Amino acid sequence: MVKFVENELTAIKKEVNDMWLLVHDQLNNAYNAVLNIDLELAERVMTREKRVNAFELKIDSDIEDFIALYNPVAIDLRFALAMLKINNNLERIGDYADSIARFVQRCPLREEDKELFKKLRLEEMSTQVLSMFAQTHESLSEQNIGLAKSVFEEDELLDQLNREAVDILADYATEHPESMKLCLELAGVFRKMERAGDHISNLAEETVFYIDAEVLKHTRSMERN
Repeated sequence: MVKFVENELTAIKKEVNDMWLLVHDQLNNAYNAVLNIDLELAERVMTREKRVNAFELKIDSDIEDFIALYNPVAIDLRFALAMLKINNNLERIGDYADSIARFVQRCPLREEDKELFKKLRLEEMSTQVLSMFAQTHESLSEQNIGLAKSVFEEDELLDQLNREAVDILADYATEHPESMKLCLELAGVFRKMERAGDHISNLAEETVFYIDAEVLKHTRSMERN
């Protein structure tokens, strides 16, 4: 029985790891599609979104089967519950990648728009999101609580960049009324990146819960308030 449980846990870990890498690739490609005005890359992200959704369903099913068949306790149960929530958050981050890619398709961009991207610090924000995403992955792989918790402070930069972007876009739309649609769409992109950061923080919370049985969700909510 112990051997069967170990095999199932190993299989689930591999699936979650593969899902993480897939979503990271989706995020990276979505950001590059925007920064480089690459419609072909954006279409690749949109095409692979179905794969992300299907993967999420398979992982959920496998974890639910594991819980039903083996009735895990202690750390094995924490692992299963944490992976369920991590899987859900990964799928949501994949949704944001798809939405950002659709922005490239929906809103024709010009080379001169890249100057606006620089003012908005779009590349800095996308780099920060990817860095946090990779960091949470490493914290889970290495079972490093300190690394997981450090993500929470980094998320504050995303909130700041999002607030600044809203002000910059409002001023730009006032000066360039013909770019109103672009500004509204870009505000949506920044909001999605900020929300992706929130889900990455959720990944870190679940990692801490799995490793140390520490529940941070409500504690962090009170700290933010």
